[in-house]
Amino acid sequence: MKRSLGVCYYPEHWPEDQWPDDAARMVSAGISRVRIGEFAWGLIEPKPGVMDWGWLDRAIDVLADAGLEVILGTPTATPPRWMLDRHPDMLAVDATGHPRRFGSRRHYCFSHAGYRAEAARITEAMARRYGRDGRIIAWQTDNEYGCHDTVLSYSPAALSAFRNWLAQQYQSPEALNRAWGNVFWSMAYDSFDQIGLPNLTVTEPNPAHAFDFRRFSSEQVVAFNRMQVGILRRHTAAPLTHNYMGREVAFDHFAVGADLDIASWDSYPIGFLSDRIEASDNHKRHYLRQGDPDMQALHHDLYRAVGRGRWWVMEQQPGPVNWAPWNPAPLPGMVRLWTWEAFAHGAETVTYFRWRQAPFAQEQMHAGLLFPDSSDAPGLAEAAQVATELKAMPDVAPTRAPVALVFDYASAWAWQVQPQGADFDYFRMVLCWYRAARELGLSLDILPPDTNDLSDYAVVLMPGLAQLSAPMLAALESYEGRALVGPRSNAKGAGMATPVPLPPNLPGMDLRVSAVESLPPGVAEPLSGGGTIVHWREHLDGAADILETDAAGAPLIARMGALTYLGGWPDDTALRRLIAAACTEQGIAADPLPDGLRLRDTGSHRFAFNYGKTPVTWEGQVLPAAGVAWRAL
Repeated sequence: MKRSLGVCYYPEHWPEDQWPDDAARMVSAGISRVRIGEFAWGLIEPKPGVMDWGWLDRAIDVLADAGLEVILGTPTATPPRWMLDRHPDMLAVDATGHPRRFGSRRHYCFSHAGYRAEAARITEAMARRYGRDGRIIAWQTDNEYGCHDTVLSYSPAALSAFRNWLAQQYQSPEALNRAWGNVFWSMAYDSFDQIGLPNLTVTEPNPAHAFDFRRFSSEQVVAFNRMQVGILRRHTAAPLTHNYMGREVAFDHFAVGADLDIASWDSYPIGFLSDRIEASDNHKRHYLRQGDPDMQALHHDLYRAVGRGRWWVMEQQPGPVNWAPWNPAPLPGMVRLWTWEAFAHGAETVTYFRWRQAPFAQEQMHAGLLFPDSSDAPGLAEAAQVATELKAMPDVAPTRAPVALVFDYASAWAWQVQPQGADFDYFRMVLCWYRAARELGLSLDILPPDTNDLSDYAVVLMPGLAQLSAPMLAALESYEGRALVGPRSNAKGAGMATPVPLPPNLPGMDLRVSAVESLPPGVAEPLSGGGTIVHWREHLDGAADILETDAAGAPLIARMGALTYLGGWPDDTALRRLIAAACTEQGIAADPLPDGLRLRDTGSHRFAFNYGKTPVTWEGQVLPAAGVAWRAL
């Protein structure tokens, strides 16, 4: 597998006579790929129908002549101002009824037919001009779908499209009323045209209504991306990708990824620690300049699954960012560590954002590999070090991990719609389970929710899957390893209704959840085996073997055959213990690691990464803070 470094570059931001020097310095630093174009619609088409390709042609010439491979982005995330004069109703509308106005980016509604046609038009024009240019080695569609909470739109265009979607799904208002349970509170509809969007209601909307709106909104993203993919496929054989985000669950990435060749994502470890992770103040202080030790790895594994084995980092943080509540600088060595960790998880390319820090506009506080005056920023030397190391190290062979974790976007929507506890969040739960496994030195693969065969994995982790698909149920029925399932698994049927038989209704397991409780912060139920249940607990009945109870002897964890059901959200101590026990039973080594140390096994090497602020010892060698080491297997 070819491994390469790249950088995001904006030639339109810099004088043209500076481009050759920039390109030469990139190559000198060991960078071989450059992403351009994804925000440049206003320069490509400064007036409606008036195209200016000259500057982009020359930029591609300069970069390619220097030996750089070009990744070209479609610029549909930043429609120019004149677009609003043509389509004043193209803006998304937030849940409070306010339009998401022009003046930054992503100012469009996925459901607006006029804007979708404009996006198709500019994609077609770019594809015709550059699709057969061999210097363009990959294409990126749009940029960061969902960024700035832009998947759910409550615009008139979304309302019209949602009604059409419902009519196709249910065929009649009567069928919709039955599916949604609209007999409750006299919510029945006589026609699809009576149905509104699930916002601005007096109290919470019908959960079936809200969930279907999320399903619809996700499918709008899929359709928008598929439109661009269809156009590009007619003009280029180069692989297609999209740069997903961290902790973005508003649309189904597996569905978008099914139309693409490569998954990529934008990795900002320190920004995420401050902005997107529930953790104690001590945890955030300890990893202030390193990022959470497991947030990036979880996404690496997730997007490897979305890309069916092929994935990149399209934007890697090289220094302080500008968008988090607080933006400290990385600990020296962390840019190198983040890069190597991506390669250890199978990345083909790691691309830094960005080449030179912009001295103007919204991102002028966002670091690059160069300072605004073109002097070297700290991240450049670390990127160059990785480039040198890549040349000296043999290729990393892929492999299947012994442990899998199932990830489901629809479950995230279900628990957003009906959390039942203010701090119950699907992604948060998944990260807790993933972190517990990583703290035991385990490597993991992530599986989609429609997986039909689990036999390749000795242990499978399945937290919080709202509804188990038919393929997954069949896979569990024949599974012979150890699956840890729950809580809230299989707890929703069609229309977000409570199913009968009662959950979890797992194959061959005589167990039911008779009642649930959400636990406020500071409340924990002791587990008889050690640790506690937090956030969520269930009351279990049935003939399954009871493994653990609460202090009063009520069952909390049950087992039958290959399945172990967790009737609550285990704290970190309990999760590590339960996962370690499952692995030991299956002959997998699972031993607690020193604080901050993480491992990743490939088919050829074992990697070690020290996220801690102090040195740790691994296999007889001392890893300094931000240290990286590897050995052949």
